[in-house]
Amino acid sequence: MTALLTGLPQVDIILILELVGTFAFAVSGALLAVRKGFDLVGSLLLAGLAGLGGGVIRDLVLDSGVPNAFDTPLYLLPVLIAVLAVYLTLIRETRLRRTLLVFDALGLSLFCVMGATIAHDVGLNPVACILMGVTTAVGGGTLRDVVANEVPQIVNPEGVYAAPALLGAALTTLVLELGVFGALTGTGIVAVVLTLRLLALSFGWRIPRAAHGSGEERT
Repeated sequence: MTALLTGLPQVDIILILELVGTFAFAVSGALLAVRKGFDLVGSLLLAGLAGLGGGVIRDLVLDSGVPNAFDTPLYLLPVLIAVLAVYLTLIRETRLRRTLLVFDALGLSLFCVMGATIAHDVGLNPVACILMGVTTAVGGGTLRDVVANEVPQIVNPEGVYAAPALLGAALTTLVLELGVFGALTGTGIVAVVLTLRLLALSFGWRIPRAAHGSGEERT
């Protein structure tokens, strides 16, 4: 693997991205459990689905053996820390109820970069790398929302979700193809995706509806 600008092997930076992204998504799951009035078991379930689901889907699609979430106990640590932090109210929803969405946005931005990078590393073509980056980014959050009986963020018209992940995965694939992926470029892409998602939430940006000119829900 190509060495990064920091001098660390690429696998190390990917591990860091995955652990931080797992924690961020797990926090969003635990916060949703609080909002729904679930117990600690429910919190662990939603946190685990959110934090590990995207990576499990990625590993199954890539046929890379036992998914990392089951093969390496280290991946369970961010989930447990997230559940504990929410339980002890070290992390909690604000009055604006934005905390969950902020952590979800952070996980989204990290996982789209990580998913595309891992797909590129196993030799997938650029289009497949982009799709795998998006799948990794949105998979866990979708599982979380479905189990909690929430409208999945990926189809929620109140804000853009998959589009920033698609852009992040595409930029990651581009810099990988150019051979200039590193700590600096990877961090920059994460920052771009995170900023776009947060701006979309703040300003109410939306993707056009499925039917042109449609406003209210059709019957």
